[in-house]
Amino acid sequence: MPAESVAPPAPTGEDAGSRRIRRVVAVVALAAVVPALYLPGRVHDFFDLKIYMRAMDWWASGQPLYDYVQPDRVQGELYFTYPPFAALLLRPFALLPLGVTELIFTGLTLLGVVVTTRWLLLPLVERHGLPRVFTVTVAVLLVLAVESTRETITFGQINMLLVVLILADLLFAVPRGSRWAGVGVGLAAALKLFPGIFIVYLLATRRWRAAAVASGTAALATLLAAAVAPRDSWRFWTHELWSTERVGRTDYTGNQSLFGLLSRFTAPERPNQLLWLLLVAVVAGYGLWRATRAARAGEHLTGLTLTGLVAALVSPITWTHHIYWFVPAVVVLVDAALSADPGTTEGRRRRWWYGALAVGTTLLITYGVVTFQDWGVSPVRTDSPLDFVVRNPYVLLSLLLLAVLPVRTTGRNSHQMDRSRE
Repeated sequence: MPAESVAPPAPTGEDAGSRRIRRVVAVVALAAVVPALYLPGRVHDFFDLKIYMRAMDWWASGQPLYDYVQPDRVQGELYFTYPPFAALLLRPFALLPLGVTELIFTGLTLLGVVVTTRWLLLPLVERHGLPRVFTVTVAVLLVLAVESTRETITFGQINMLLVVLILADLLFAVPRGSRWAGVGVGLAAALKLFPGIFIVYLLATRRWRAAAVASGTAALATLLAAAVAPRDSWRFWTHELWSTERVGRTDYTGNQSLFGLLSRFTAPERPNQLLWLLLVAVVAGYGLWRATRAARAGEHLTGLTLTGLVAALVSPITWTHHIYWFVPAVVVLVDAALSADPGTTEGRRRRWWYGALAVGTTLLITYGVVTFQDWGVSPVRTDSPLDFVVRNPYVLLSLLLLAVLPVRTTGRNSHQMDRSRE
């Protein structure tokens, strides 16, 4: 006789109620995304994207790319500052109506937020048994609310493209020893100089093959741009790269780097170059040392997060929309809080500390630095302790996270490290 089929147990009232609550919250959260679609154009009116497109029109007319200048009531003059390879990527968009380009950039950024947030959250969801759809949905909405995301969307920036390339490389391709490991980091470094520090990270963690691929990819992309625009490429790499005045005043509150912090003490004079280089050496050395420890323990997310924070601190110009790396830092902190043993005094202490730091970081990066300061263009110097804190919150938060972000001495999947050291 055939075995009797056993019906699955009916969900308890508590299970059904929990599912129903999560579904309602998820639907409400998804509906909350709709207002965010109206945000672009209302804050910065795609200010940076319009500069890019005007520069592309100028370039297409036969003019030297880096001769483009746009008058500005605050900064005096604005220029196109990206490497030539980024110009090759942007130039086709100048053929489209501006409104279509704005829609494409906004859509790609929103897609990038969803994809990268899912990448960051799924391991945490699986490790701690959290409801997948609910957790990822709420996290996506929080990331959309973060100042760096808002600024990226409303300025029309390409930051999320860089984040996608870096995370895809360092979370998946590099740990798995893929033949494509390093390509994402190399492309990101060719598009913008900021991600070049991740090549240093690959070298520090002895991922020799990935570092070589990243360097080769960046070089090939740069050579491609040089073949298309030799004079502009020569001019960028020999002159414009070193002209920091082309990207605006360094003492603006929007510049949340160590150099920006020092500039706010010495404005209108430039800070002491030797002092800045000393700070850069100390911060970079310490941060990359901790990042390397994390990577060797198999904590790839922690390693790349620490590296991103180092990049934000040591770059001469780090606008608020550059600092995405607080987002994965919050994920690392939440993971550490949930992993702490609540049955011990030490575990409860760790859970409270990391949980409070995650909540505090989220509140700060959501409230923002320049949202309510007219984008931080005030020339007022840092003359009091309160001014120091108010005008440098992301610098101080980055330094704090660099020191306290949890790094395990042994980690999950550490055996995968050997596969990427080829």
